[in-house]
Amino acid sequence: MRQGTGDTPPAGPKYFLRRTGYPILMLSLVSVTTAALYYGWDPTQVGPLCLVGTISYLALLERLIPHQSGWHPGRRELIVYCAYFALTICVSGLAQLAVTRVVGILSPPRPAFPLWAEIPSALLLGSLVSYLAHRWAHRNSWLWRLHGVHHAPPKVNVMNNGVNHVLDVLLKQGAVQLALATAGFSRESVFAVGMFTLAQGYFAHANVDIRLGRLGHVLAGPEQHRLHHSTDLAEAGHYGSDLSVWDHLFGSFTWRPGRVPAAVGLADPAAFPDTGDVLASLLHPWRRAAKAGASA
Repeated sequence: MRQGTGDTPPAGPKYFLRRTGYPILMLSLVSVTTAALYYGWDPTQVGPLCLVGTISYLALLERLIPHQSGWHPGRRELIVYCAYFALTICVSGLAQLAVTRVVGILSPPRPAFPLWAEIPSALLLGSLVSYLAHRWAHRNSWLWRLHGVHHAPPKVNVMNNGVNHVLDVLLKQGAVQLALATAGFSRESVFAVGMFTLAQGYFAHANVDIRLGRLGHVLAGPEQHRLHHSTDLAEAGHYGSDLSVWDHLFGSFTWRPGRVPAAVGLADPAAFPDTGDVLASLLHPWRRAAKAGASA
């Protein structure tokens, strides 16, 4: 197994960024979420602004403290990634209207418990549903034909986190939000959990040399998620994109300090269209061709 990039230097601007990059992201997230709940800001406006801010911040960190300089997207790749991202946002936004309506009906108008108690419970449930849906997408042959679109790029960076099949995104987001609403969690807790999973998910997918250390056994970070994208299926577990606890519980946690994938992408690249062919990727689940086997 190829080892990491070496010991972190004891001082300097890059060392400072490696130590503070993640805490700054989380502090900003908590501050914005708290203010939104306190002042009653519209979640439909806060969410997109935080999404843009999170991506911009992580893209900057990727340039300053990259894990792999060769994983920076080129100009053509960036255009393709943005096309996927825009398509996903548009389609998800339309479907989100229906999901939001159901959540509004099922969720209680006021929190049944204090938010400090309700939010952690909602996070655990939402993370569990997300984990199970993600793992199923790797085990079910047809769902893998959706989800495999995300694994096609031979790089892992914050911009290609948006490379997804729209149905894959809708199924997972819908499952998580409906599970939270059905369980009776308030709109406030669903909003707070959504803000955290958004930031944590993009952080885990970022090409940044930030190591969470022992915290990585609780939270899913870049080290764990790069292994998830490994072409070596024996180490490509880590289905949690926010918490690592479910990977530990269900035996899919394979990371140890210094363990990095030799290569990322698809174990069988010929099973999926090239990422640059957006239309072919979107039509891939219905394409009459040799079956693309499910990932482990």
